[in-house]
Amino acid sequence: MQRALFCVVYYFVSGSFMRKGKISIDRERCKGCYLCIRACPEHLISPDTNANSTGVYPASFSGSAGTGESKCIACGSCYQVCPDTAIEVYEL
Repeated sequence: MQRALFCVVYYFVSGSFMRKGKISIDRERCKGCYLCIRACPEHLISPDTNANSTGVYPASFSGSAGTGESKCIACGSCYQVCPDTAIEVYEL
């Protein structure tokens, strides 16, 4: 199973190129360890308020952080620390 799919598009912000991205978290595979929450440098992952079928509150990607535009930089930190391979990272 492929864990991450990448297609590269960069945008120019304040004199440097930055990546934009998003992640997908499989609610049923997530066991709620929240390592991804601690690993996200943009603080875009938080515990979900609804439990999955096993009674665990999985991690949830907030994505836009209230602004409507993704703040995710597709760094892959969350993907790398996830012990359950429940996260896929996409570059936009």
